[in-house]
Amino acid sequence: MSNPAPTRKPVLLSRGSWREVRRIGAILRKETVGGALLLFGAAVAMVWANSPWGDAYEALRGIRVGPEALHLNLTLGAWAADGLLAIFFFVAGLELKREFVAGDLRDIRRSAVPVVAALGGVMVPALLYLLITRGVDGAARGWAIPTATDIAFALAVLAVIGRFLPTALRTFLLTLAVVDDLVAIVIIALFYTETLAPVPLLGALVPLALFTVLVQRRVRSWWLLLPLAVATWALMHASGVHATVAGVLLGFAVPVLRDRKADDADDEDAPCLAEHFEHRFRPLSAGVAVPVFAFMSAGVALGGLDGVVSAYHDPVVLGVVAGLVAGKPIGIMTATWLMARFTHADLDENLAWVDMLGLSMLAGIGFTVSLLVGELAFGVGNDEHVKVAVLASSVIAALLAAVILRLRNRVYRRIHEIENADLDRDGVPDVYEADRPEKLGG
Repeated sequence: MSNPAPTRKPVLLSRGSWREVRRIGAILRKETVGGALLLFGAAVAMVWANSPWGDAYEALRGIRVGPEALHLNLTLGAWAADGLLAIFFFVAGLELKREFVAGDLRDIRRSAVPVVAALGGVMVPALLYLLITRGVDGAARGWAIPTATDIAFALAVLAVIGRFLPTALRTFLLTLAVVDDLVAIVIIALFYTETLAPVPLLGALVPLALFTVLVQRRVRSWWLLLPLAVATWALMHASGVHATVAGVLLGFAVPVLRDRKADDADDEDAPCLAEHFEHRFRPLSAGVAVPVFAFMSAGVALGGLDGVVSAYHDPVVLGVVAGLVAGKPIGIMTATWLMARFTHADLDENLAWVDMLGLSMLAGIGFTVSLLVGELAFGVGNDEHVKVAVLASSVIAALLAAVILRLRNRVYRRIHEIENADLDRDGVPDVYEADRPEKLGG
């Protein structure tokens, strides 16, 4: 009587497919440049706001442009937050849909880990913030500020300090941040919509539906799609729901699977429509939208040392810092550990829990969405302390993560060199072809 084959234990953060590895690498290169531009924009804003010409910076942010129709006579700061960030969330919607429909995360066993980790990284910071700010009048409105992870900033830091870290960690961080942003946009729609105008909201469904029909038919003509996207955004803005929600909905409408009839059937490597749009709009998002928003939002007059000290006597500031620096890693690590505990899974053999700790700390970089939620929660001009907290938290989280991940990067350098030595004639490392014995001479 033959013995039954041993049951293989599930693996957390296992190595993805070679196709996904290449795709994530391309995304990282673009987001790294975007993260550098983001930091540059934020630094310029901070220096300008605290210079003798700080009033000129505030005057620039307050310039109004746009038609009165549909409440579109907005300040430049509002255009950056409501308009440019819609592009950012459109790309986030494309990425999230692609991951769960056509990427490695279409397997629920792979997708469950970053999704649950993201939810843990949302709930624990929010609870920690509410605990610290309890009893402070009006502070509860800022509970969502420390719940988001900034994709561009976090990936830029990871690219600098962790060049040789496993792709599974990079994929995990990217997916975690995208899910984070999706949760953030749901929170914005549900909890930061003060007045709702149903007629424009219902009206937004018309251009959205037409956009969906056209992209499902694989139409790529910008002169058809762009007016519909702008109309959806404008009507969503007029409805009272934050206009960036339109970006996510438009991203979800784009198909991520190739249609053999509509797409180029002769070219197996031709990109699907989602990849086509992502290729076009990710540079615009990472290189323009997010850096300009950072420039328009990060400038805060500190008022010298006394101003900084007074900011850190504000419970809201302490709540944001604690939520991002401590709450994020606690929530993500706890959720991931619970997934391993209840599914009887182990981390991939090439990873260690200290890697997850460093990555979880890196997720404490809030920045873009945290600044946006701060403006929505307390209003432009009343969120100066929030900006100080978000900026300080992001720097602290980046430094703490850098200490751990830099040390781990040295360990993985040797593994990287071994894998590169295993390249065969098709250019694919043999480690990614373990399930194809004919490629390995088996």
